[in-house]
Amino acid sequence: MSPRQMKLGLFLWATGHHIAAWRHPDAHVTAGIDIDHYIALARTAEAAKFDMVFCEDAAGLREANINIASQTSRSIGFEPISLLSALAARTERIGLVSTASTSYNEPYGLARMFASLDNLSGGRAGWNLVTSASPIEAANFGATGLRPHADRYARAREFAMVITGLWHRRSAGHDGESFSVRDPLDIPPSPQGAPVMVQAGASDDGKDLAARTADVVFSAAQTFEEAKAFYDDLKGRLAAYGRQPDDVKIMPGVAPIVAATKAEAQAKYDALQELIPDDVGVALLSSYLSISDLGHYPIDGPLPELPESEGMKSRQALVIEQARRDGLSIRELARYFAGARGHWRVVGTAGEIADELQARFEGGAADGFNVMPSWFPGELDAFATLVVPELQRRGLFRKDYEGRTLREHLGLKRPI
Repeated sequence: MSPRQMKLGLFLWATGHHIAAWRHPDAHVTAGIDIDHYIALARTAEAAKFDMVFCEDAAGLREANINIASQTSRSIGFEPISLLSALAARTERIGLVSTASTSYNEPYGLARMFASLDNLSGGRAGWNLVTSASPIEAANFGATGLRPHADRYARAREFAMVITGLWHRRSAGHDGESFSVRDPLDIPPSPQGAPVMVQAGASDDGKDLAARTADVVFSAAQTFEEAKAFYDDLKGRLAAYGRQPDDVKIMPGVAPIVAATKAEAQAKYDALQELIPDDVGVALLSSYLSISDLGHYPIDGPLPELPESEGMKSRQALVIEQARRDGLSIRELARYFAGARGHWRVVGTAGEIADELQARFEGGAADGFNVMPSWFPGELDAFATLVVPELQRRGLFRKDYEGRTLREHLGLKRPI
């Protein structure tokens, strides 16, 4: 076994991460509200010895245009903490991580929910902190509009300070700019001490917050150079907060399509791409770029110049860079982006995909990966039965769990 082991998360998402996953002939169209479907996925990941399953969340529709929203794989789904509580009862070892927003929650209530999940799962819970960047989501909480980026992160910094104080010390007594908390939590620490803190922001504010508080960072990068630059930048910020490089695990998203031959894998990918309606792809791209409608521009023309937004600044920059670098039209960019929302796409045999993952892992660009199957259960099954054994054969990934808690899986210290 290699002394340094790759970490793997499974990013759960109803029918799959490809925007047209629900149109795949073998897809489970009502997957978003079928608990047995999620249990089967979690058990497949656990059998393959994944570190965790991860559920993202947004408290609102993904797309303002209902006609377009109904044509995506992201239309319906469970509230994730409820879902993970059900999965905790039907799994034994795998970690359970959920998104929850600092913009639309309060620290005491959220600390109590995750501490409860952590206890009932035997120390397997994690919280993915997000600040929320969707005007659609903001409108569901009485807001007049999306808060400025800097204001969202100022609230998030105080939120993280309060919630970690509640988890780590079980004390309170906080009276700050955004929050006032008097009482300690009414639930004891779990076997891992406190839920694992996960973040995914890639702006300067996001990376600074992660360097202060995160145990795991999810990221998005198309090229090795982008992944390496992010990795070095974030790891380089840790010393300022008295932390060591191994205190934070960086896990970029990867969307693999694997088959016995390269040609077969490419055919699988091409077939999925043919299922994307142009208006759906362009609408998805518009939402991530935080502009009202790219459909006003010629679809076979270049991406127009775009002003900086108050939305997902890092993802906007990544997409614009790809469009300029590869000379993509709006149609080409939308079709590519719809496959994995800007994350790294890898198509090939198990050996070829393992080569790519190993290169980034051993090249200092990742501590592991957040795996994003294009459609469920097919691409998860393919990754678990083809790629995982190849990684194990190379000594890069565990053959069995080393412990019972998520912190033990990830090699993280227990909070004092």
